[in-house]
Amino acid sequence: MNIQATLMKKFLKNFDGTSFDVMFETGEEIHIGTSQAKFKVIVHEPVSYIKLLESTTLALGEAYMNGDIEIEGDLEEVLDEIFKCKAEFKTNYHALRKLLYTSTSKKNQKNEVCSHYNIGNDFYSLWLDPTLSYSCAYFENGTETLEEAQHKKVDYKLKKLNLREGMSLLDIGCGWGFLLIQAAKKYKVHGVGITLSEEQQRSFSERIKKEGLEEYLEVKLMDYRDLESCDLKFDRVVSIGMLEHVGRENYDLFFKNVDAVLKDKGVFLLHYISGYGEYPGDAWIKKYIFPGGVIPSLREIISISADHRYYVLDVESLRRHYVRTLLCWHEGFEKHLSEIERMFDERFIRMWRMYLCSCAASFNNGVIDLHQILFSKGANNDLPMTRHYLYD
Repeated sequence: MNIQATLMKKFLKNFDGTSFDVMFETGEEIHIGTSQAKFKVIVHEPVSYIKLLESTTLALGEAYMNGDIEIEGDLEEVLDEIFKCKAEFKTNYHALRKLLYTSTSKKNQKNEVCSHYNIGNDFYSLWLDPTLSYSCAYFENGTETLEEAQHKKVDYKLKKLNLREGMSLLDIGCGWGFLLIQAAKKYKVHGVGITLSEEQQRSFSERIKKEGLEEYLEVKLMDYRDLESCDLKFDRVVSIGMLEHVGRENYDLFFKNVDAVLKDKGVFLLHYISGYGEYPGDAWIKKYIFPGGVIPSLREIISISADHRYYVLDVESLRRHYVRTLLCWHEGFEKHLSEIERMFDERFIRMWRMYLCSCAASFNNGVIDLHQILFSKGANNDLPMTRHYLYD
């Protein structure tokens, strides 16, 4: 066994919070843990010990993408076991500062966002449900299909906003527009969606025309930072899965721009992936999936909202719903693998498979969470006195 394999073997022995077998390229096998192996790692090319110490997730993620290691067993279940040993993961924040701390300028953040969402509508439409909802679904009773759960998610959010006919609604980071389409159909509200992705804007515009909702909806290619200088005002604002792209130093700026367009006593629903602490993010995710992405903690968002006199009406964790959502996406991804193989190479496919499965495992282990916070701008005494309206 060469020196790199010896050092890798030494490093993996720290992961004894679970049990698995490792077979190296020489044919040597070792067992990690104290119980029967739950999976097997096959090492074709040992991973650099220095890289494992610099960023464990980046080193192992790239090794999987490159085919240097293989996994025998269900990938999501394997990663779920590995994340039980999250305390053993290493990150050298100083060495990775250029990757972990990127510019939050408009130009750079647009490039970062578009690198993910402009991969192509044809790609996303293969494994998302027909609503093209790319955020956590809502499995009310656990038996729903993904499409049914996405419909329930949107219905639930719209109830939280307490919409009425004729109201105006802004969706910051509107994606492919399903929430606004449903809002216009069910409540006859006038909605505006903003996005940085040309692909999403094009698709949403086509959907508006197809649904005959030009009177009610429009979609703008717009940065949230431009809201403050526009002349728009809204009764309601919603933002789903967009705050993760803002960057920690800009959370206050984000609230300032929301405040500029939300009417007094208006309601704001903020839905985002959250963390327990204020961390710069994961190196592998930031390099390959969400460049510049940062996960806010619940406490810092609550704190910042208070600085802008926003009242917290409701806080809900939907972490377990995101586990199920990601597993559905992964199932759809694998179901359409032959079509995806015609679009992308094997490295991209392995990368995307790792992304979907690792996120499911992260949510399942509580490494990350999903929160919905309902705010009012100032004291709003016109909303229902209880939460019953959310479930009627």
